[in-house]
Amino acid sequence: MNCLFPSLFTAAFGTRRSIAPKYLGLFAFTAVCTAAPALGAERIYVTYGPLEESVPIESLALFAKEGKIDSNLDGFAQYAKKSQLADIRSALQAKAEISHVTIAQFLYTPQGEVLLERLGRVIQTKARQPGFYAIRAALILAAADPEGLTILNVLRKFPTYGIRIDIARGLGIANELTSLINRSNRTLAGVAQLSEAEAASEPAIDPAQMLEPQQKGSYTWKKSSVTLTSPNRARTFDVDIYLPQGSPQPAPVVVISHGLGSDRVSFQYLAKHLASYGFAVAVPEHPGSNAQQIQNLVTGKTNAVAEPAEFVNRPLDIKDLLDYLTKLSTTNPAYRGQLDLQRVGIIGQSFGGYTALTLAGAQINLAQLDKDCQLENETWNLSLLLQCRARSLERNQQYNFSDPRIKAAIAINPIVSSILGETNLSQIQIPVMVISGSADTVAPALLEQILPFTWLTSPNKYLVVLENGTHFSTIEESPQSIFVPPPEVIGPEPALARRYLNGLSVAFMETYLNKKSNFRPYLQPNYALSISRNTLGIRILRSLSPEQLLQFSSGAPARSPAPPLWIDPPPVPSPPPVTPVGR
Repeated sequence: MNCLFPSLFTAAFGTRRSIAPKYLGLFAFTAVCTAAPALGAERIYVTYGPLEESVPIESLALFAKEGKIDSNLDGFAQYAKKSQLADIRSALQAKAEISHVTIAQFLYTPQGEVLLERLGRVIQTKARQPGFYAIRAALILAAADPEGLTILNVLRKFPTYGIRIDIARGLGIANELTSLINRSNRTLAGVAQLSEAEAASEPAIDPAQMLEPQQKGSYTWKKSSVTLTSPNRARTFDVDIYLPQGSPQPAPVVVISHGLGSDRVSFQYLAKHLASYGFAVAVPEHPGSNAQQIQNLVTGKTNAVAEPAEFVNRPLDIKDLLDYLTKLSTTNPAYRGQLDLQRVGIIGQSFGGYTALTLAGAQINLAQLDKDCQLENETWNLSLLLQCRARSLERNQQYNFSDPRIKAAIAINPIVSSILGETNLSQIQIPVMVISGSADTVAPALLEQILPFTWLTSPNKYLVVLENGTHFSTIEESPQSIFVPPPEVIGPEPALARRYLNGLSVAFMETYLNKKSNFRPYLQPNYALSISRNTLGIRILRSLSPEQLLQFSSGAPARSPAPPLWIDPPPVPSPPPVTPVGR
């Protein structure tokens, strides 16, 4: 288990760490303990209104090392269960492998300072001053110490004699978090129930008659890499192109957009899989929000996990790439006539999920950001820390990146609730699949995927929930990554999660780019139920109304679902193209 702050640190900007769900219940204790001295804090003062008790830090050290509860801890221990004491001891012993340089660089970013400000309300100096600066110093000093970044070492590095913990505020934060978790759990249970009800109303599946889109297709492919220079921006980026061999020509194109802190390698498995089914796949690397950007943050070459301009640059990267492929298919003999740039699908994860949905037709919603970001210091939706960066964009232009060439979009763990918002997400009319992980602590499923799914008005939309899936379940580890996440952060069976994504992507793109009706059954709730596993389950839902979502989150009994749609309604005409920003 990781201590809380390193988990928040990495989760905040989308690298390969997050808060392991089973340890969220330790928040009140670990947040309380995240701080202590170079001068040497000796005691923790716990206050609750007019009441105050103090505990020597060395009593905690004795408990962590030997499991002994001395007289200083006896009063607290008698109110705790054995399992809770075991969890606290485990938390005190845990060591996070993060360097002091990495910690220091992040703590001076806007996202790091938001987290410090919030922790500083609960963790204070002995003189009742907010702990903002003391926490930052303690974390950096502890990470630089040979003992490493442990809760006890952070406590010992806290630069005042005593650490004051405001239990009332801490419990208030814990209650907020508990409320969100409970609402999320009720919603996820309701979605599963609704999906299973839909599955029960569908014709039974005969596995012997079904294809297996998770398995490799019949086509071989060739990979080439190019460096593309934007004709309209001072921006150069690399692209990997996977071209199927011997497939019917021209081939539809699928573009894959990686998340913040990832790169082209993160989804190469998916690119190869789609290419084996005859899709031409292009995987760009977004230079301002890739693994190199995080490396630059750690080495001090930048002070931002991503500049606000990346909310504009990412979708423009895709548009430039499609323009380049169009030219390539007419001028390069190796590509001439092989690419159909009027049948394009896009797949994106996290920041890439945002990218995909902007190209699908949703504009940036600065008004919604202004409203939601007033609560930036209060929310437990860590993805909002990134979304709120977009408020710095120029206000005198309309950010519309919709591209008529794109006919289908898959958004995995997208961060869109505020940056796009209900008004703009409802403008998307092409087929959309939203994939969420029930244990995603970076972009919470309820706030960032399930609620936004109810805003979609596309007649062809799908909500996929990976039960026990995290923000990182579908990401393949890249040699460029500077973090090696522990298994509990990635979640159970990442190989299975990738197989799910392979199958879903093939079925979705075959259905909506190639118009192959024989792949439609693989997008139905009963098929998902038939392949679901206990360790990492999968549920598909075609429809979810705001009223149903309210019933689920409030715990009210849900009404019976409407019958499933066996035949998709006629497509809604696309709105006339709008000249996008940067063109």
